[in-house]
Amino acid sequence: LHIPKEVREAVAKHPLGERISLIEGDSSAPAIVEEVKALANDGNPVMVILDSGHTKAHVARELECYAPLVTPGSYIVATDGIMSDLVDVPGGQPEWSHDNPTEAANEFAARHPEFLQAQPEWLFHDGPLTENVTYWPGAWLKRIR
Repeated sequence: LHIPKEVREAVAKHPLGERISLIEGDSSAPAIVEEVKALANDGNPVMVILDSGHTKAHVARELECYAPLVTPGSYIVATDGIMSDLVDVPGGQPEWSHDNPTEAANEFAARHPEFLQAQPEWLFHDGPLTENVTYWPGAWLKRIR
């Protein structure tokens, strides 16, 4: 998949830009997975955020490809599971009720006891909310071993 020039420039200018690697291509293609593995193989903690295709099948492939990179105590996150709550809004699609990242995360967690579905605790809370609000419900998978 193509990363626009303006996105590359914005990332490069960001204070954390030196810590971000942008890789173009299908995130579940073997060559791309190997490129990411090579970057992640430096002994530092690894967290993975999946935010490309949002179909259940695509996210399921990504979870299987990238979960082994996640270090214990860190997360792999399948973004935009909120799609299941947006089937009836303008631009929403009826199939999102079952074809979404959270469904892939649920099935992945059931097969992988080394991961726990658990959203991180709030680092601070100074408002009236009683629960954390996220676009990624059920998609936080913490590696516990």
